Amino acid sequence: MRKIIVIAVMACLTLGIQAKGWTQPQVADIITKVNNYWQEHNPAEVRSFWDPAAYHTGNMEAYKLLGNEAWLDYSMRWAEHNQWMGAKEKDSSKWKYKNYGEGQDYVLFGDWQVCFQTYIDLYWIANAKGASTRNEQMVQRAKEVMGYEARSEANDYWWWCDALYMVMPVLTKMYKLTGDPIYLDKLYDNIQYSDSIMLDQETGLYFRDGKYVYPKHKTVNGKKDFWARGDGWVLAGLAKVLQDMPQTYKHYEFFKDKYCRLADAVIKVQQKKGYWTRSMIDPKHAPGPETSGTAFFTYGLLLGMNHGILPHEKPYTQAIDHAWKYLTRTAMQPDGKIGYVQPIGEKAIPGQVVNQDSQANFGVGAFLLAACEYYRYIQ
Repeated sequence: MRKIIVIAVMACLTLGIQAKGWTQPQVADIITKVNNYWQEHNPAEVRSFWDPAAYHTGNMEAYKLLGNEAWLDYSMRWAEHNQWMGAKEKDSSKWKYKNYGEGQDYVLFGDWQVCFQTYIDLYWIANAKGASTRNEQMVQRAKEVMGYEARSEANDYWWWCDALYMVMPVLTKMYKLTGDPIYLDKLYDNIQYSDSIMLDQETGLYFRDGKYVYPKHKTVNGKKDFWARGDGWVLAGLAKVLQDMPQTYKHYEFFKDKYCRLADAVIKVQQKKGYWTRSMIDPKHAPGPETSGTAFFTYGLLLGMNHGILPHEKPYTQAIDHAWKYLTRTAMQPDGKIGYVQPIGEKAIPGQVVNQDSQANFGVGAFLLAACEYYRYIQ
């Protein structure tokens, strides 16, 4: 009798483990449901500013993983609609970046440059199918703009932390495209400036920009205010950089150490239910779940683990388990809509409503990035 009970208990435990686990086909189904929902409800022909461009970084990763040609066509139509450009001003003497701007003269402003990540990806895909002179059009503007920036004397381009996701991976992609280390050197020079105005040396976390540095700015409870989506941009951007940067590069260890310190700081403030609150170390400032920061953190951690930078052990695996549970059980709705995404902004706002109907293109992109890396993680 006792033997039967033991066998029954072991069987239940085994079933529990299997039910808790995920398979790659299950994750692929989630990626497909989420991406199809977004594309069926939103046209491809929109501008090339940061928010749709951030979505396309996720769409491209989903295409590279699962090979859905409709997804590739969606990004191609977006790129062609925007003539393979960000901001379109032709005269470089008029190019701006030193404050926020959505005009066509803000060519050097990072929010108009993240589109180059997708254009370069599309270029490589097209070349794999057969190089042609037409393919060069895909990266012509990227070479013009990023080449200008890389050779300029200024290093104060990235004065808000979002730019570290928008542009850092563009520079590593430009290095792979051209073989010119000037892009890696510019990346290092630019982040030195960013660190000088936004990096909190005590925690390794980033303030959103100079306006939010403690003690000039505090949460409602007098604490340091680190915005989750902002630090999500940074962790994801650093992970992408390490994916493309050669380990032989003279400043590789600088970026690796920065990434690892930020990853450790991030997992320390994850909430028990798997998400990160909008103000990371003061959950009461703007309580409740938020998806975009959580998804970017999940992606950033997974990318590091999948490339051997972070170990496959606690506390990292535990953080991923909790985050994935939140993303699939709370953020993702039954129809594939991704909810609980804080609207466009730059800070955690007390009293702001973020619920299951709160969706945004960049939130979907972040979810797709995380899901694609989770697919690889469980392989």
